[in-house]
Amino acid sequence: MKILAIETSCDETSAAIIENGRKITSLLVATQVEEHRLYGGVVPEIASRRHCESICQIVDMCLKKANLNFYDIDAIAVTFSPGLIGALLVGVNYAKGLSLALKKPLIPVHHLRSHIASNYLTHPDLKPPFLSLIISGGHSHIVLVKDYCEFKVIGRTKDDAVGEAYDKVARALGFPYPGGIQVDKASVKGNPSSYNLPRPSVEGSPFDFSFSGLKTAVLNILNSTKQKGDKINEYDLCASFQLAVCDLISSRVVFAARDLNQNKIVVAGGVSANSGIRKRLMQDAKDNNFKLYLPDISLCGDNAAMVASQAYYEFKNGNIADMSLNAIASLAIDYI
Repeated sequence: MKILAIETSCDETSAAIIENGRKITSLLVATQVEEHRLYGGVVPEIASRRHCESICQIVDMCLKKANLNFYDIDAIAVTFSPGLIGALLVGVNYAKGLSLALKKPLIPVHHLRSHIASNYLTHPDLKPPFLSLIISGGHSHIVLVKDYCEFKVIGRTKDDAVGEAYDKVARALGFPYPGGIQVDKASVKGNPSSYNLPRPSVEGSPFDFSFSGLKTAVLNILNSTKQKGDKINEYDLCASFQLAVCDLISSRVVFAARDLNQNKIVVAGGVSANSGIRKRLMQDAKDNNFKLYLPDISLCGDNAAMVASQAYYEFKNGNIADMSLNAIASLAIDYI
């Protein structure tokens, strides 16, 4: 089964054709990073306009790359939630138009579900059940994946997402957007023991995250150092921040895996590309005899291949939309 998928949840316009949920036939991603860098972050209005300008061309190029035409496609899939509402609407309405014109099934896909599915493309042997850690600019979740379309949220952030914390720290340090990767690179050059940063916890919720206090502690150090007229060692501060993040993530994931008797841990989301977090989780997996699954670096960020992969299982589960499908800015991963 060949599924053409469209992803426009934030600032990447992407199209992909995936066969039977596991084989990438074609994948294209048009990024807007350079333009949004001028503003220090994603500007929703600009993102929506750029999607409108590029989506037709991206889909056409995707088909050409696969040496296919629209009539070779068996179904159309699209990210419908969560994300920037204007950006989502571009993809949803384009997909609805294709579905109507081609008389092909329309498959709505949840963005977080598709991030998990990026691992099905990287690891063709991976099957549920497993425990998944989803870490991105807007989300930090621990999810029990009981089946391809059955999810239970075990833990989540109570304030900032981990990617959001990285971006705010990066902005305070004067790093260019996107900041997370800049902090990751700088951390390699620093001493992680230089600053004693907090590891916030959520009382009564051992699997939940809280990154706001950690972020604030870093900002306070920067402000205090500036007021004293001292020079900050950004490498040491980034290394200390990264260690604190790794400690926070590691403790929750390991505890959840043990408590739920899960020996497979699947990591997903844009922050899963972070070198320090990947290294720490690999060590955790080794120490605890867990099987760790990490997506290929090229599939960590938003892309339509992961959307098409999850769409295959949504289709098999009977999750088909009609022309009333609408974009939804925020929706839980276990909505059905």
